[in-house]
Amino acid sequence: MKKKDSQIHICIDADEKRTELGLKEVWAYRDLILLLSRKKFFLLYKQTILGPIWAFLTPIITSIIYTIVFGRIAHIETGTVPQLLFYLTGNALWNYVATCITENANLFHANVHLFGKVYFPRLSVPISNMIVCLWRLLLQFVPVILCLVWFIIRGEVHPHYSLWLLLPLILLLLGVIGTDIGLICSSQTTKYRDLMMVIPFLVQAAMYLTPVIYPASQFLSGGLQGMLWINPLTAPIEAFRYILLGEGTVSAGGLIWSLAFTSGGFLLGVILFNRVEKTFMDMI
Repeated sequence: MKKKDSQIHICIDADEKRTELGLKEVWAYRDLILLLSRKKFFLLYKQTILGPIWAFLTPIITSIIYTIVFGRIAHIETGTVPQLLFYLTGNALWNYVATCITENANLFHANVHLFGKVYFPRLSVPISNMIVCLWRLLLQFVPVILCLVWFIIRGEVHPHYSLWLLLPLILLLLGVIGTDIGLICSSQTTKYRDLMMVIPFLVQAAMYLTPVIYPASQFLSGGLQGMLWINPLTAPIEAFRYILLGEGTVSAGGLIWSLAFTSGGFLLGVILFNRVEKTFMDMI
């Protein structure tokens, strides 16, 4: 019995579907995404003395400064949650989102040497960046968990344990929001390079419009409350605090708005990204 040689059929056609997301192709390259994530994570701490310790050492120092400046000097109330634990949690979450934005905002310029050599789904890179940011967040949560256990033993914090299974979903929501914003920014930085200088400043300024150094309960009425809840990061951060620390302002409307923003931002970000990645080599 003769074995028939396997044949490979390749079909090349014009790509006229400008709104096609290409997620099926990204899924086929999932092994590459994990490889890129692992490589970037190890490169972050290569040839450093403390290595991954920097991932949670910096947030600890920053949270201590926040406790002194905003807690002791500015007298910003954090409710019944101890100030150090409040700032550790908020700082870890904000670093996660901010890194997702900044890492993906300069995506094409940072990876032009890779994109110009070999073809693979370009969306693999921003997804791998989000995974690396998530790994760094897990390291940053080591001091958060240790501090949380200490205050639970002391009876000062009462988490909602029954809702802890929702925490990974909230982290995924925050990561996708940051990645969405980064993708939209990356599609513009290839054409307007000044944005690469402006985006870090805007991200830093956005922290003060997000309940990171203060709880949303401080603005229960007035125009400031409306401005605060327009921010799609407000609802998931407050919900995360409510579940983990036992105190926070949970808004169903705010969570629905965050989900709607995430869905719309994802579609817009991926469409713009796919359009730019076909021609960015001519602009850089």
